[in-house]
Amino acid sequence: MTVPRVGVTAGDPGGIGPEVAVKSLAGAGSLPPASYVLFAPADVVEAEERRLGVRLNARPWDPGREPERGVFLADLPTPVRAPETGRITAANGEISFRAFEAVVAGARDGRLDAVVTAPISKAAWAAAGLPFLGHTDYLARFYPGAVMTFWSDRLKVALLSHHRPLLDAVASVRKDALLGLFRTLHAALDRLPGRPYRLLAAGLNPHAGEEGYLGREEIDEIRPAVEAAAAEGIPVTGPYPPDTVFLKALGQRDAVVVALYHDQGLIAFKLEAFATGVNATLGLPFPRTSPDHGTAFDIAGKGVADARSMEEAIRLAAAFSATGS
Repeated sequence: MTVPRVGVTAGDPGGIGPEVAVKSLAGAGSLPPASYVLFAPADVVEAEERRLGVRLNARPWDPGREPERGVFLADLPTPVRAPETGRITAANGEISFRAFEAVVAGARDGRLDAVVTAPISKAAWAAAGLPFLGHTDYLARFYPGAVMTFWSDRLKVALLSHHRPLLDAVASVRKDALLGLFRTLHAALDRLPGRPYRLLAAGLNPHAGEEGYLGREEIDEIRPAVEAAAAEGIPVTGPYPPDTVFLKALGQRDAVVVALYHDQGLIAFKLEAFATGVNATLGLPFPRTSPDHGTAFDIAGKGVADARSMEEAIRLAAAFSATGS
C-alpha cells in the first residue's frame, strides 16, 4: 500500500518549531503510516536532536522514489548568518521562509500529499525583507479562496477574516463574502473524513443584533447570506448570538462555527483546545495544517515545549491526505 507523503517544516529556528517538530517525528511510530519529510537545514535538526537527546534517524529525501514509511530529511541551505535561539532575526526568517516555500512547491507539483507547518515569526519574515505576512498570506498568492479553520475533538471553527484590524474585519462582513465562504467551506468539508458537516454562522453584534436594535449586519448581510447558501443545499443555519454559538457547537463532531473575525473564533477555540488544537487551511488542492500556537521565543531552546498540538497537526494532515482531500 502506498503511504501518503507529508511534508513538515521546522518553522522559525529561533522558536520552539524545531523542538516540537523533532519531538513529534521522533515518535513517528505512533503516527499514522506515512512518509514524513522534514524540511529544514540539517544542522538545525542535528542541534535539536542533541539538545533533546533523541535521534530521528532521518534518511535523505529522494522525491523520485516510491514513498516509504518513515522519516526523511529535505536538507536546506543555512544562510551566511547562523540562526539564533530565542530571537527575531533576518536569518531565522529566511530559514523558515525557504522551508515553507520548498514544502509548498513540493505539494503544488505533486511530490507531497500534505503539508504541516511549524510556527514562524512574521516579524522575522519582515526583517528578512519578505513581502508576506505569514503562511496564509503566501498561500493566498496561489489560492485566494483558502479558508482558515481550527480543529479539535470538541470544537471546530472557520474564520471569515483573520489577520486584519478589527475595524477592517467588521467592514468585511458582507453577504457576498459570506456566501463565497460558505460555498468554499462546504465543498472542502465534503471531501474530509467525518462528513457531512453543518455550518453554524455567528452573528456580529450582541444578541445577534436583537432584530436590528443592536446593529443591522445580521439583517442586511449575514441572514441573507445564510438563506442564499441554504437555498443552494449548503447545511448552514444562523446567525446565532456570538456568545452562545460556541456552546451550541461544543461536543458536536459535525458542527463548524463560522466566526466573523479572528478573536471571535480564537478566544473560544483556545480556551477549549490550546494545547491540542490544530489550524487547517481548507480550499487548497492539498491539506495544510499547523499547531495552534506561536514561536514561544521565551521557552525556545529549553526543551520544555508541549508538542501535542504539532503531533495532532501531523495526524490530521495524514488523515486528510489519506482521503485524497
